[in-house]
Amino acid sequence: MSLSTLQSGMYGTVQALLKEMSGQSAPQTGVMRWSLHRNLEDNPSCSVSLIRALITELDKLIQIHETRSYTHTIPALHTLSYVVMQSGVMIPTSVYQKLYECLMKLLMFPSPYSSVALSTLRGIKMEMTTPGSSYLRRVTAEQNLMNERFTLQEKVFVLADPAVFSAPLEAAVRTHLEESSFFTDTMEKNVVLHVLQTGLGTSCQSSTLAQALKALGEQTTKTYFQEVVQAVEKSETQGAGGCADYLNRLQRIYKDILTASKEEQTELDQSSVFNTAMPYPEINFHLWRDKEDLWNLLANFAACCASKSNAFDEEQKDKRDSVRSVDGGIERELKESDLDDVAPPAPSNPAPTLTRRNAIKTTKAPQKLFFMRDKMDLHPESPNKDRRRHTARVVVLGDDRVLGRVTRAYHSIRERESKCHILTEKVNLRFYYIPVSDEELSLTPAEGPCQMESRLSLASLLGRVDPWYNSNINSLGAAISKLAGTQSVHKEPKKPSAFLLDTLCYYLRCGTRPLKLPLYSVKMTRSGCDVIKEMFVSHLEAVIPEFRPLIEKSSQKQGVRPRKTRAEVFGSVLSVSYTEIALSKRGVEKGNTPMTCGVVIASEPAAVTSSRGHLTVKFHSVNPENNKTIRTQEISIRATQSLTLSVCLDKDSRCTYGNIQRVEISPCLDPGCSIWSKSERELLFSNDVDKVLYLPVNTFSGVSP
Repeated sequence: MSLSTLQSGMYGTVQALLKEMSGQSAPQTGVMRWSLHRNLEDNPSCSVSLIRALITELDKLIQIHETRSYTHTIPALHTLSYVVMQSGVMIPTSVYQKLYECLMKLLMFPSPYSSVALSTLRGIKMEMTTPGSSYLRRVTAEQNLMNERFTLQEKVFVLADPAVFSAPLEAAVRTHLEESSFFTDTMEKNVVLHVLQTGLGTSCQSSTLAQALKALGEQTTKTYFQEVVQAVEKSETQGAGGCADYLNRLQRIYKDILTASKEEQTELDQSSVFNTAMPYPEINFHLWRDKEDLWNLLANFAACCASKSNAFDEEQKDKRDSVRSVDGGIERELKESDLDDVAPPAPSNPAPTLTRRNAIKTTKAPQKLFFMRDKMDLHPESPNKDRRRHTARVVVLGDDRVLGRVTRAYHSIRERESKCHILTEKVNLRFYYIPVSDEELSLTPAEGPCQMESRLSLASLLGRVDPWYNSNINSLGAAISKLAGTQSVHKEPKKPSAFLLDTLCYYLRCGTRPLKLPLYSVKMTRSGCDVIKEMFVSHLEAVIPEFRPLIEKSSQKQGVRPRKTRAEVFGSVLSVSYTEIALSKRGVEKGNTPMTCGVVIASEPAAVTSSRGHLTVKFHSVNPENNKTIRTQEISIRATQSLTLSVCLDKDSRCTYGNIQRVEISPCLDPGCSIWSKSERELLFSNDVDKVLYLPVNTFSGVSP
């Protein structure tokens, strides 16, 4: 196939991909992107043609910049970044130059498009000077390939809501995700092969190199892997001036590998590019049954990272001591039989010996963190100079209810960390959300501010803010819900499709920009002055139980006004005080006493409003004349008669509280503000610092409050 024909075909594929994203009637979006990435894995040589096609599409977006049509910008940029990272061939300098100029022009776009373009530009600049570095960093972090240069570790936790996941669905999803653990032990070889053929291009005979790496032993392969890591690290430190030295060093490593391989190299197809598809990360699937599950998982992960780092540091220290030894290694050359005759030295301060039999000591996760911190403090000479945090990627599966549980767990973690920094100093927490529901409802964006009747209102909100999220992730929930049915139809075990796993990995790798959802505190007072403090992220419903049948009856007969027999039939009088949001963005204190059967409060983040985030409060009554909607950030509702309220948070029946006399709602403050320094507290009163606690859910575009 000629180059022009191939590039024309790739441009048609890009057009079909963007058209699929724009079409709301597609039965399952995201398949075109998945098919494109799969084809690139099978034929890496097509990546350059695809990059040229994406440059053409971005140039078109720049030309129509005045029409303010930015919908295709995010998909084109993320597809471009993923292709560059996955590409196993050398990308010509001329292509990089055109791409660099194009991305510079995209910086004039409004946020968040300019922010994503800037992030893409930084990655492209790094690949121009150090080809293969982004692939190396990603695989090293995901697979926890310990080395002296890159010591950060990552872990993926998938938490599913038992209210949505039945036993068959749980088994089906677990089977699909466990495919990530069946990867062969060739990760270091793939990294070496990918970096060398990306950096050396046609001077690297990929098939011959793959054959030579296969013949090498495991320890020899790790040695060359460490050399490649050092070459990448040195090149990134030197910047553009170190590109020539970097390529020369890769050439030396390439020749050394061919020389070290003792196996006779046969004649192979030298024009082919060896497939170095990025391996799946290890995924841990759990059902989220208890509030403390998230804390325990993160605590165990932090303790495991500390243990691995200390073990790796000790191993590296032993290697350096053996190299720096000036005694000729006489002691190390002694046989084990000779060492048995040597009595061990007596301790200078002998301690009493304690024995324990038939006992098992269990250590809780928070205690492990304290012990690991003390252990790390005992080794100040540790060669690990990287003090950045490890990354825990938490993927939650469910509807609005599971995000409500995440909200309460996240606030609990922040509250613990405000008293003593143990976890946040070691672990960088990232949240991802895949909506899955047992309801048969559409996820297409609604015309109203939110879908009150659906448990997928937050998924719809994320889809409106980020169409690329709506195309790839919102559509994934429907595919997950169907897994249990397809699993039961086939009696014989069928190999799971890679669509779910590939899409999840794509979300983890490219969904790096958080969309911050504000959290709201709820203070509920019962009749006996018992106070309950809770919080919610999307929805709160306060209903007078005695009038619930009237609400259900009125919902069935919309628009039909009932005959008035007595005043109480339309609801009860509630005392409401709130701060109304004015056009000047200043709060105006107001009060009201509406006659209503219930109140529905929904969060409207700043990402979907033209100004600040607020709460939309709707008072429902059997009489349509009493229905009222207000917008506020703080509100207090009190039952004035003998009746009480039943409050449900985030549409979760497990978070329902009865016999409530008073409900007070306000933005939830970050518990970490209480431990700020004096200078930080002074900034607290400026507009640059926000005290509100947000739940950061990673998307492809991301919008800050």
